[in-house]
Amino acid sequence: MSDPNPPQPPNRLRWSGMTHRGRVRQNNEDTFLCLNFDANEVRYLGKVGEASLENGDFVFAVSDGMGGAKSGEFASKIAAEKITQLLPLSFKQSAQQIAIGHGDILIELLHRIHAELLKLGRYYEECRGMGATLSLGWFTPGWLHFAHIGDSRIYWLPKGGTMKQLTHDHSYVGWLQRKGEINERQARTHPRKSVLMQVLGAGRQHVEPHIGSVSCESGDRFLFCTDGVIDGIWDHRLADMLAQDDAKTIVEYAVTESGRDNASAVVVEIL
Repeated sequence: MSDPNPPQPPNRLRWSGMTHRGRVRQNNEDTFLCLNFDANEVRYLGKVGEASLENGDFVFAVSDGMGGAKSGEFASKIAAEKITQLLPLSFKQSAQQIAIGHGDILIELLHRIHAELLKLGRYYEECRGMGATLSLGWFTPGWLHFAHIGDSRIYWLPKGGTMKQLTHDHSYVGWLQRKGEINERQARTHPRKSVLMQVLGAGRQHVEPHIGSVSCESGDRFLFCTDGVIDGIWDHRLADMLAQDDAKTIVEYAVTESGRDNASAVVVEIL
């Protein structure tokens, strides 16, 4: 017999975002995005906040640009524009109890961003070869749906559990690590660690986004971060920090420990 009063999924979350150019680079090509949307509009959120999922879904993302000082900024603006076009419609369908495929929508979203970056590269000399990583999460009550390309990352720390990396690094070194041929220490010092096999734009005609979903419960925490954060923090230390710290603390620690690259993070806690 089914429960007449099934438990309701958690419907509040708290977030923090931070980006830093690091101690070496002159420009910050990283960016992060915090958005809330419903059937009618998309709203930009502040760096820190807390809100309910009752009246809208949330999107958080980080992007690391390459091939031009403004490429991360371009990628972020294009992502926001495409989200504005696509996701409010999906929210309306969901509110009308129409089944929607979150993964299919996210695949279309990343393909649209990719196409726009390619178009900019074709028509504007200063944008030629411009590309970006993107790790994006779409929060609905009880769920995170994610889409990812590149070597930025999404981590999940379940309440009372062990931190998991949800995304695959689309890099040569990430591929070696997944095959078990190298460990975390070797990956950090590998001469080809910056070789990306997939990225948005950059003149590449074909991309295959990594798409997935995980169910959430109160106490779960998520981290979206660029490789500048990873460069400064080992996984075991990152797990300890994700359990208690905000994005600002994580980014500032990464910059202190390394700082060779731009560093960006968004931390999301399910309440």
